[in-house]
Amino acid sequence: MNITAPCVVTLTWTLSDAQNAPIDELAEPTDFFFGGDDLLPKVEEALDGQAAGHDVQLQIEPEHAFGEYRSDLVCFEDRKLFPDGVEVGMQFEGLPDGAATPDMPEDTVYTVTEIYPEHVVLDGNHPLAGMALRMHITVRGVRAATAEEIEARSVQDDAAGLLQVLPPKDKSQLH
Repeated sequence: MNITAPCVVTLTWTLSDAQNAPIDELAEPTDFFFGGDDLLPKVEEALDGQAAGHDVQLQIEPEHAFGEYRSDLVCFEDRKLFPDGVEVGMQFEGLPDGAATPDMPEDTVYTVTEIYPEHVVLDGNHPLAGMALRMHITVRGVRAATAEEIEARSVQDDAAGLLQVLPPKDKSQLH
């Protein structure tokens, strides 16, 4: 079967930055919905019409991956607005009540990047924003998508690899 939307592709990959420093490896074959929300458009473009066994190397520029890094999505908020156990790496959907920078986007997932006695630094950028990415992708399988997958536009499992670094869509996954 050739890859055509909608279908499910089983992939493995390695992901590195533009200097070939490793970022992620998806060594176990994992299913992704093709034609929906699971893959970057440039990845889908490279896989469209291919079949199991296809192997491709991609260079994806920031504007086609997770966007340019935006310094306007970084803010400093009063430490008192956060729980006692706040840690670097924790994520929050939107800013806490009482935030000093209310003009920041509300529907953004903010990652705690630094903690100081008086303030916490929050970054609304995707962790890979501003980075050119190199991917080596191997198609391990292709199958028809189920009605549930088509409706959800996703395989709806805990997909590994690149999706692990995407901000969670479900608030229950946020700290």
